[in-house]
Amino acid sequence: MADVAVVGATGAVGREFLDILAERCFPVDELRLLATKRSAGQRVVWREREFEVRETTRDSFRGADIAFFAGGSDGARFADAAVSAGAVVIDNSSAFRLRPDVPLVVPEVNAADIKQHKGIIANPNCSTIIMAVAIKPLEDAARIRRIVVSTYQAVSGAGRDGMQELENQLHQWAAGEPSAPGKIFPYQIAFNLIPRIDVFQEADYTKEEWKMARETQKIFHREDLLVTATCVRVPVLRSHAESLNLETEGPLTPEKAKELLSRAAGVRLVDDIQAERYPMPLETTHEDDVFVGRVRADLTLRHGLNMWISGDQLRKGAALNAVQIAELL
Repeated sequence: MADVAVVGATGAVGREFLDILAERCFPVDELRLLATKRSAGQRVVWREREFEVRETTRDSFRGADIAFFAGGSDGARFADAAVSAGAVVIDNSSAFRLRPDVPLVVPEVNAADIKQHKGIIANPNCSTIIMAVAIKPLEDAARIRRIVVSTYQAVSGAGRDGMQELENQLHQWAAGEPSAPGKIFPYQIAFNLIPRIDVFQEADYTKEEWKMARETQKIFHREDLLVTATCVRVPVLRSHAESLNLETEGPLTPEKAKELLSRAAGVRLVDDIQAERYPMPLETTHEDDVFVGRVRADLTLRHGLNMWISGDQLRKGAALNAVQIAELL
C-alpha cells in the first residue's frame, strides 16, 4: 500500500488521476489532494470518502511514497521537496522531460528506464505519448528513419479553461451572439483551426512541435531519429488525433504493419475502410488504448507508411501513463 499525493487535484488532469487510480484499484493507503491556494478547501469524494483539498507547500509530502504532479509550474516548484521527503515524483509538466538524469517513460516503449530514476520520472507530452505507443511495434520491426506528424489537438489539452472557452463560444453562436474574445486561445476556437500550440521557438517551430521531436528521440534512445511536426488546435473537446507519415529503413507492408499493431500493447487497430471504420476522437474519448487506422503505403517512398491515430490525451496522454509508471514502481 502507498501513501499517494496528487498535486493539481482539482484540474482536468488531476481529476483524471483520481478516476484512474480508482478504476485500476491502485493500492492507496493514504491519499493527499493538493492544489493552489485558490482551490484549497474544496471537497472531493473518492472511493466513497470525502477529502479536503489542501494548498501545496514544501511540507506537503512528508511520509508520501508517490507524488503525482498533474502539470503546470508545481513540478518545478515542489518536486525537489517531494523527493527530499522520500517520495518518487511522477511529473506531467515539461520541466524535467529533457534532463539527462530524469527518465522519460512510456511503459509500452521503455519501461526499463524507470529503474534509472533518482527520485523523479517525467511523463512525456500527450501527443508524444500517443504517437510513441503507435509506432513502437513498427520501430521494432523495421526501424523508423523519419516521422512527419501533424496533430489535431483537442481543447482539453489546455485544461478545463480551454474546454470552457470552446463551450462558451458554441453557446454564443447558438444564441446568435458574437463570440467573446478568447483568453485561453489567441483566436476564436469554435469553428476554427489554430496552427499554433505554445510559443514559437527556433526555426519558427512551436515548443509543442519541438517537444514531439526531442521527446520521441529520448524515449526511443534514438538521437538519429528524424521527426518534424505541425501541431494544430482543433474545436474538439477531448481526444487528440494525429496523421503520421513514417519512412522505415527496412521493408514493411501495410498488411504486416496491421498485424503488428493488432498485437501491440496499448493499441487498438480500427481499420476497415469497407465498413467506414477508422479512429475518431468521439470514439477514443475515455478509452485507454491508442486507436490506429488508415494504415496504407506511402506511394512516394520506397519504405513508407501513412496512418491515422487517435487517443484520449487526458487518459493515456497524461494520467493513465503516469499511473502505469506508478504501477511498475
